[in-house]
Amino acid sequence: MTKETGKVKFVCPLITVTDMKRSRDFYEQVLGQKVEADYGQNVLFEGFAIHLRSHFSLLIDNKEVLAGGNNGELYFEYDNVAHMVAKLKSANVEFVHELREQPWKQFVVRFYDPDQNIIEIGETMEYVSRRLHKQGNSVEEIAAMTGLDSGFIENAIHNQTQTR
Repeated sequence: MTKETGKVKFVCPLITVTDMKRSRDFYEQVLGQKVEADYGQNVLFEGFAIHLRSHFSLLIDNKEVLAGGNNGELYFEYDNVAHMVAKLKSANVEFVHELREQPWKQFVVRFYDPDQNIIEIGETMEYVSRRLHKQGNSVEEIAAMTGLDSGFIENAIHNQTQTR
């Protein structure tokens, strides 16, 4: 008898969609995501996958696959979230909420993809650190506001290159 060792490897979250072309176009054209592999019924992007809902239902013994449950989200980061909001409006997405500041000072927006899956886009915390520093806050003040480690904040402030 062989003893199994090691941990199970997490690969990525998968969401279901009703129209593969529409959803693939949305993620590629609106959110700028890159396809790693296209298996027809399943498309793998960098970090997540979309699967055709009708096919996915077959894989789980024809159980019902519900949409729009507001019980999870895909999270992305992008420094100029306000710019992204303008792009989302031009793509006529339905917002869960428009741009807002979280209690830890990060600006985020949440909206639905074409299949009512929640998508969140937030500033990177490096960007938040630099933004708050440019507003005149000290490293200690930023740490208190955000909960970030002061070393992380100092590195973010000194690394002025744009992230994502």
